[in-house]
Amino acid sequence: MNDYNKNIGNRIRELRELSDITIKDIAKELNIKEETYIQYENAEVDIPASFLYELATIFKVDLGLLLTGEESRMNIFDVTRANKGIKVDRSKEYIHENLCSNFIHKKAETFLVEVDPEKNAIPSLNSHPGQEFNYVLEGSLKIFIHNNEIILNEGDCIFFDSTYKHAMVALNDKPAKFIAMII
Repeated sequence: MNDYNKNIGNRIRELRELSDITIKDIAKELNIKEETYIQYENAEVDIPASFLYELATIFKVDLGLLLTGEESRMNIFDVTRANKGIKVDRSKEYIHENLCSNFIHKKAETFLVEVDPEKNAIPSLNSHPGQEFNYVLEGSLKIFIHNNEIILNEGDCIFFDSTYKHAMVALNDKPAKFIAMII
């Protein structure tokens, strides 16, 4: 893994140790195997963005701290210029760009998400606490959520309970882009 992933893994380990939480306890709380959690801390496998969001919630820190190592500082507004958000290449299926990493005490996380098309692709399902809103900017997506398959086209949106397993795939052999807001 690259240094960026190693740095995130080190921050996760440090926050866990500072919080006096054992690997066994955090794995149980996250409903994953201890071995998987250890792989995340050691940057041996990709960490899903939804998992980082869950960890930020558990450790009571802003997601920006896990991604950058810096505390969020803005409390009136935070501007993110085009293509200047923090890239979160945490999964082979999606590329996330955090659109607001410096605003302190956010009530939601916002991402620009890109999905590359794959023939007959069914991505790995994930879930996380809260709710999620997705608005399709470009292309078409198939959303898999709780035994449902929903097709969204440019301009369509969906709001859902993100504790249910979900995933997205790009359709028509074209990439898709959408805004994701995790609340």
